[in-house]
Amino acid sequence: MMQETRQDRIEMPEDVILRVDNLTVSFRTPSGLVRAVRGISFDLKRNETLCIVGESGSGKSVTGRSIMGILAGNAIIDAGHIYYDGQDLLKLKEADFYKIRGSRIGMIFQDPLSSLNPIMKVGKQLTEALILKNKMTKAEAKKRAIELMHEVGIPEPEKRFNQYPFQFSGGVRQRIVIAIALSMEPEILICDEPTTALDVTIQAQILDLINKLKREKNRTVIFITHDLGVVANMADRVAVMYAGKIVEYGKTEEIFYDPKHPYTWALLESMPALKQKGQLRAIPGTPPNMLFPPKGDAFAPRNKYAMKIDFEKEPPFFKVTDTHYAATWLLHPNAPKIESPVKDLVRRVRGEKDEL
Repeated sequence: MMQETRQDRIEMPEDVILRVDNLTVSFRTPSGLVRAVRGISFDLKRNETLCIVGESGSGKSVTGRSIMGILAGNAIIDAGHIYYDGQDLLKLKEADFYKIRGSRIGMIFQDPLSSLNPIMKVGKQLTEALILKNKMTKAEAKKRAIELMHEVGIPEPEKRFNQYPFQFSGGVRQRIVIAIALSMEPEILICDEPTTALDVTIQAQILDLINKLKREKNRTVIFITHDLGVVANMADRVAVMYAGKIVEYGKTEEIFYDPKHPYTWALLESMPALKQKGQLRAIPGTPPNMLFPPKGDAFAPRNKYAMKIDFEKEPPFFKVTDTHYAATWLLHPNAPKIESPVKDLVRRVRGEKDEL
């Protein structure tokens, strides 16, 4: 894991496009401060897909919105840095951040209706973005907008150009949102639960589309989801978040086939499989109240493998490999040896993958 830095501008490795360093975000509420993100750090590499996964309230979307610079008015960035192109976005004036937002970093949200103007034709919404970014004429913008609608798989784009969002299905609306995001030609695309509101068949189509656009357009993607199963065929690396912290971080194969944190085990056990027998296992208990962050490992009250130290002291990151880290006391040399409860699940998932 990377070390915290304290500069407003840094030299970054050539293969790193974005660096999040010790990001800490809270929200003011009538009851006090909600600690939404608690000192997370990661590097985003060029042309990769990094998936951030965790239950609702784990801090995933707050992380994405912090990078995009669109946090709610009651948000406080208590500490940290977000470096893009070597400069700290959190130190920029709003006017300078606005130039980067959309044109360099784009975002797709969970509900496409919230991203679209319901009383404006989708064609106009697309052409306005193109005219704003590329200084195109209206005719040029319309031509490019229709090309984008075709690229994202919207049938009969010339005909649908003059329709309103309510005339589209949820899946097609999400394609329009993706087309608008791509019209700004961002280097980084943040996808915040973009398939949650869609049925399973349409989910698969949208995921395939994002993968296709990433390959063909050389985009870098941050994919935010609560469903670990969604990321299996999308991610290059995975960051597992719980209670505002990254608790495990590694390549997709490492997270799926050699997970180390009990929370990652629990997410995998609750994931449907093709040959599922019996009921899925639910994660017992509920996430902690982040008005009062726990003292030790936040997952300890829900973890049947928790030790006394888990309730007293927060675990550091333990190195599993050069690319795989997990914050669990079970990796301490003096901890009892626990056999992974997802060993059989991993075997089954590997077998299913071979059969597909």
